[in-house]
Amino acid sequence: MANHPSALKRMRQNEKRRLRNMSYRSSIKTAVKKYLRAVQEKPEDARDLLSRAMSLLQKGVSKGVVHKNTASRTIARLSGKISAPSAAA
Repeated sequence: MANHPSALKRMRQNEKRRLRNMSYRSSIKTAVKKYLRAVQEKPEDARDLLSRAMSLLQKGVSKGVVHKNTASRTIARLSGKISAPSAAA
């Protein structure tokens, strides 16, 4: 446990940030899961859910929650899923 006031403050700040980041990561994961489910069940709704997931990922990058390459890779994979069924059909 930290003893110095500055270290105690840093611990409080880190905990706040950790909780905020966890919440944001959770919302990103939920948006991605909804999109992937829609691709399988209702492809006509998938476009809107894709833009929502992409938006959350890009905001996560700007807030420092997600690394930019991770977000870029995830967006590329998600985009590929929406075009794959139409190409097969």
